[in-house]
Amino acid sequence: MESCCQVTPHDAARCPECGRTGRKVERITLKALLRPGALERLSPGDHRFCATDSCGVVYFGGGDVFRREDVAAPVYQKEPEGGRTVCYCLAVGEEEIQREVETTGRSASAERIKALVQAERCACEVRNPQGTCCLGNVTAVAKAAEAAVVSR
Repeated sequence: MESCCQVTPHDAARCPECGRTGRKVERITLKALLRPGALERLSPGDHRFCATDSCGVVYFGGGDVFRREDVAAPVYQKEPEGGRTVCYCLAVGEEEIQREVETTGRSASAERIKALVQAERCACEVRNPQGTCCLGNVTAVAKAAEAAVVSR
């Protein structure tokens, strides 16, 4: 039986606001993207990225919570659909991918980004707030754009 006064420790892998499990991000990502005031508060230890779109937390861990306003770049998962940056290394946005698909039936940006990632010319761990490759997001946006064109 659990005591009413017993404190249940917070699961360090779960966002303290929404409870979703966060993906671990490298320290270099936080150092590159946190605004100066937030960077001054960065504590040692592991930090995680919260991808929940409705949650204001971007990074958490080590007793830290960093919100949207603490991050210098717009965060794809936290921005409204339609105008989001999808590839931070090459500054490709949703509008560009949608325009390409509407014009040509496919996304040249997605193909170009894939080739550059394969050539190890990306800096996702530094530029992408989620700290990982953007290809999953790029592919999802391209597929959604293609589906929208087909359904018209």
